Amino acid sequence: MPVDFMVRRATPADVLEMARVHVDTWRETYRGVMSDEVLDDPQLLRSREEFWTAALTDPRYERNVAAVAISDENLIGIAMSGLQLHSDASQQLYLLYTYAAFYGSGVGTALLDAVIDRSTPASLWVADPNSRAQAFYLKHGFVADGAVKSDGDLREIRMVRTPLASP
Repeated sequence: MPVDFMVRRATPADVLEMARVHVDTWRETYRGVMSDEVLDDPQLLRSREEFWTAALTDPRYERNVAAVAISDENLIGIAMSGLQLHSDASQQLYLLYTYAAFYGSGVGTALLDAVIDRSTPASLWVADPNSRAQAFYLKHGFVADGAVKSDGDLREIRMVRTPLASP
């Protein structure tokens, strides 16, 4: 079903709603993958508010790009990218989340395009298992490069995208 939405750059005024989307979508996406203790932590919303406040106001992160997707005046998705650690040439997608109700609607693609230029080499870390997200990134030209990391009970794989050369 078509969804009427818009994507725009995030602003500090979006912090509270972004934090709520972040927590809600983590709970939708990672229940059964991450521990309930993490997902149900009463401080999770506050920590995401602090995260987004820093991401959108701290000069250390001024080169990051954050975007929000809005439908019917409600935030329905968030994304953020920045320079890849240890590289000035490549972008890293730090996060991209939409509510499950908007999967397949084009919201995720619009958010990805808003924070990473298709002509720029890029990488990301994605939970494993998370076949839906991995298929989404594969569709957008990312491939697993064999790198794996674990943080507590969450295992992630790295996916990279090398843009096609211009004709």
